[in-house]
Amino acid sequence: MIADVVVDLQYGDCGKGKVTHYLCKEGNYTHVIRYNGGCNAGHTIYHRGVRFVTHHIPAGVFFDIKSIIGGGCVVHVEQFFRELGELKAGGVDPEGLVFIAKNAHVITDEHMEEDAKDTAIGTTKRGNGPAYRDKFGRTGLRAEDVPEFQPYLIDMYEELHHNDEEVEILFEGAQGFGLDIDWGDYPYVTSSNCTVAAALQNGVPAQALRHVWGVAKAYETYVGTKQFQGDDPVFDQIQLIGEEFGATTGRKRQVNWMDWDLVRKAIDINGVTHIVFNKMDVLDEVEQWSIREKNTTHHFDSATDMSDWLEKSIARTTGSRIHPFGTYFSRSKETI
Repeated sequence: MIADVVVDLQYGDCGKGKVTHYLCKEGNYTHVIRYNGGCNAGHTIYHRGVRFVTHHIPAGVFFDIKSIIGGGCVVHVEQFFRELGELKAGGVDPEGLVFIAKNAHVITDEHMEEDAKDTAIGTTKRGNGPAYRDKFGRTGLRAEDVPEFQPYLIDMYEELHHNDEEVEILFEGAQGFGLDIDWGDYPYVTSSNCTVAAALQNGVPAQALRHVWGVAKAYETYVGTKQFQGDDPVFDQIQLIGEEFGATTGRKRQVNWMDWDLVRKAIDINGVTHIVFNKMDVLDEVEQWSIREKNTTHHFDSATDMSDWLEKSIARTTGSRIHPFGTYFSRSKETI
């Protein structure tokens, strides 16, 4: 068994879906597994020129790879079947490819109604928090208890450990390290674990891990109620050029320069081996390249200077864990 993981190093919305889609195209994976979150996530993917936004279903479905919603996820029945329909309408046939771990938990309509009342934290109001609360309170509903899910159920242990073929897994994470329930800026966090450790909860031994793909933006965005955006008018430009609206809620994302201290912490804790910095093209268009570190903001004369600084900083803080050719600066919606 071999497993790679895609993890967000910031506050979500960094392009994990795009990176997962790219790796599915280039790799030899037998399974793609979503390991956390629910329909609060929104992964934007461009496949053969068509834009898709997935909330539950992993990106492996675009390449005829078995795609599993893992046991660490929470699933809403209506949203799941809506996504299947949207895939079909877009020319992607999910038949026989999409499965749900039988121990995944269910988001009920009551969970959504309760979540809709939140105004303090800035939740997506998709019912995730109440669903996870009931899971850990041992009062929740599992996927195996839902009649509509029966044709899609899968036993993760049997599938991954008693399989006749060599299993090669790509784990697709949701949200981001800055929103992790334990490592994020509590209480402005999501309700699940967003680190590599959450992927292992799907029945994969630690020694199976091969690569950890960290994904970040060249700047930083956040959706929620806390004050995040800086005072510089350039952030409004970045928001417009980068089309920074939540894929799930449609809410405007607040913008700031990349927080290197957060990214470095996420690299260290997740054991990142490859890094993709997305949306470099947005900074190119506004012709400003800056990074926050501690109480300082570093300003660079060019994208090359910023990239050089990042590569040197990565080498200083993470040493040999980063693959020699494992840092990517992306300017494309479809590839790294």
